[in-house]
Amino acid sequence: MALNIEAKKAIVAEVSEVAATALSAVAAEYRGLTVGQMTELRVKSREAGVYLRVIKNSLARRAIEGTDFECMQEGLTGPLVLAFSQEDPGAAARVISDFTKENEKLVVRLVSVGGKMLDAGEIGRLAKMPTKDQAISMLMSCMLQPVEKLARTLNEIPTKVTRCVAAVRDQKQSA
Repeated sequence: MALNIEAKKAIVAEVSEVAATALSAVAAEYRGLTVGQMTELRVKSREAGVYLRVIKNSLARRAIEGTDFECMQEGLTGPLVLAFSQEDPGAAARVISDFTKENEKLVVRLVSVGGKMLDAGEIGRLAKMPTKDQAISMLMSCMLQPVEKLARTLNEIPTKVTRCVAAVRDQKQSA
C-alpha cells in the first residue's frame, strides 16, 4: 500500500525524533528473512530497549538528516532495517549481532556511534560494550580495591603482633 504525504511526514518525524536521542544505530539488510523471524527480531529489540524500524531509504535519509547518524546516508541502499539504541550504546549491536548468529540472512551493513561510521565488522566490538549498570559495577570495584587493601593491611598489624607474642610464649614454655 502506498503511503500518502502525511503518513510519510509522520514516519520521518517519528524516526527523526528517535535518531536525535539515540546513542548508536545499526542498519542491516533483511533480505530473505521470514515474517516470523522479523517478528522475533522485533520482540528481542523491544525487550532490549532498541527502536527497530523498516523504512524506505529515501525517508530514512530525510529522518537522519541533522542527527549524529547523518554519516549513514550514503550507505542506505537495499532493503534495510534500522535499529537505534535508546538506553545504552551497545544495545542495538547486541540484538542484531545475537540475531545474526542464528539467522545468517540478516547482514549488517552500517554501524554508527557518536556521529562516526564504524566498519560493519566492528559490530562485535560495539556489542561487547558494557551496559551502564555493568560499567558502574566495574568502576565501583576499581574504587573499592584500594580501600579493601588498606583494611587488609591495617588488619595485618594486630595479627602479626599476636603471632609474635604467641611465638615468644611458645618459646618460653618450651624452655
